[in-house]
Amino acid sequence: MTDAAKSEALDASEADRTDPLVQLSLKQLRRRTSMKWRAHPEDVLPLWVAEMDVPMAPPIAEALRTAIDLGDTGYPYGSAYAEALAAFAAERWKWDGLRVEHTAIVPDVMLGIVEVLRLVTGPGDAVVVCSPVYPPFYAFVAHDAREIVEARLGPDLRVDLAALEEAFVRARCQGRRAAFLMSNPHNPTGVVHTRQELEAVAALARKHGVRVVSDEIHAPLVLPGATFTPFLSVPGAENAFTVTSASKAWNLAGLKAALAVAGSEAADELRLLPEEVGHGPSHLGVIAHTAAFREGGGWLDELLLGLDANRRLLGQLLEEHLPEVGYQEPQGTYLAWLDCTWLGLHNDQDAEGPGVVGDLAGPAKMFLAEARVALSSGHVFGSGGEGHVRLNFATTPSVLREAVTRMGRAVRAFRQ
Repeated sequence: MTDAAKSEALDASEADRTDPLVQLSLKQLRRRTSMKWRAHPEDVLPLWVAEMDVPMAPPIAEALRTAIDLGDTGYPYGSAYAEALAAFAAERWKWDGLRVEHTAIVPDVMLGIVEVLRLVTGPGDAVVVCSPVYPPFYAFVAHDAREIVEARLGPDLRVDLAALEEAFVRARCQGRRAAFLMSNPHNPTGVVHTRQELEAVAALARKHGVRVVSDEIHAPLVLPGATFTPFLSVPGAENAFTVTSASKAWNLAGLKAALAVAGSEAADELRLLPEEVGHGPSHLGVIAHTAAFREGGGWLDELLLGLDANRRLLGQLLEEHLPEVGYQEPQGTYLAWLDCTWLGLHNDQDAEGPGVVGDLAGPAKMFLAEARVALSSGHVFGSGGEGHVRLNFATTPSVLREAVTRMGRAVRAFRQ
């Protein structure tokens, strides 16, 4: 098939799509003033920070319009958000164990995680993470005077239980308290932990006296072929916590509101959250997130179909333009973890440590300079991230195609 024929076939297949990822043009997207679209010059295609290139889901927009028309812009109140999440969890994940009285509204997921970690650890205590992992895990934990202990993921990018147990032992040395901050689904790899894996994690945590805090912000974004399991639904997780929101699945990062959820044995601890923590979320944020969980299911279903199509398109594009890149198709999220170590660019002496989100080194630095494509630099995700990049494929097919084409062209020039 000629290149022109391939292009016509792709255009035809995308014309049949009804998902939110095909509804905005590049010109429309460049009118946005958020970090994704303003941190780089206009000639750069931004596939880095976790914002999606989609319009707002109509039920959320309608809920916000109604609030604005009513002047309903005061302080948040009530349990509607938690009730909406509980109903969503029962319908989508077949989990009816989320008790509204075991929840607390927090400003956003990472600030909620910090507050929960303060309930179960103190300054100088340890927090275990499975690296490579979401960079703010490092920054927020370190800024709160806790020590990070890494447990590297296995070669298959899944939790290595032996490494995790060894990290738990190190974390608990000298009688320290310890917590395991888990990413479920995992960011940046897109791995969706199985029920069996989560049960094993819960058993190890119980054995070693480690408290688990599960970041489940990507939970609604599990793609066809995988099944999400809430950590609090597995045996042994009764003393654990989850922190989540509608932020990633419905693109609501600018509307602050999240929920901390306690297992049955941790509910009394969650009630010890300082009252001022609940003053941080925005009332409009609570309204938006509530509407997402309560009425945004149809929009989410369309989005998941589009993300599934984009992850397959990404695989095809990488095979065509960057065949040496290591790519394991993600089971969830809209993030692709690309192994570019073969380029030999991962020993950048100017790179800062993990957690510095905007810092660029190695392949990400090259792709920005030579391809004008912004990606997240792997080294900020901790051990195992060097020489990798994280690519956000929640964009239009045309932007995705142009970005990978540019990246392939840059690599060919680099190797000449």
